[in-house]
Amino acid sequence: MATIEAQNIGTPHETRPFKAHGHMDVVTLGDFTLGMGTFEPGWRWSEDVKPIAGTESCQVRHTGICVSGRMTVRMEDGTEVTVEPGDVMLIEPGHDAWVVGDEACVLYDTGVLAYAKPQ
Repeated sequence: MATIEAQNIGTPHETRPFKAHGHMDVVTLGDFTLGMGTFEPGWRWSEDVKPIAGTESCQVRHTGICVSGRMTVRMEDGTEVTVEPGDVMLIEPGHDAWVVGDEACVLYDTGVLAYAKPQ
């Protein structure tokens, strides 16, 4: 039998607050999970999510798109990329990231099953 489900991201199944500077709204349909992250100015993974994750760097693989604001991601090897509105991203585990500028960065991300969840 065919299945169809829909859930508006504006009424998420779960909202995961960061230590400060934003949150991740999460919708899960079957085995598909999508997050809409709102990363406020001043957000930095190593300050806002590291205390939740308990790891030295982000160990989540992210795939998604930036819809507003800017975020710089630095891999453990020093490689850096800044994502901007319209950029589709693939970020492997082993990174830090931070918001650039005074505008919140909003990302849709399929790599959030365990993101910002206490371990």
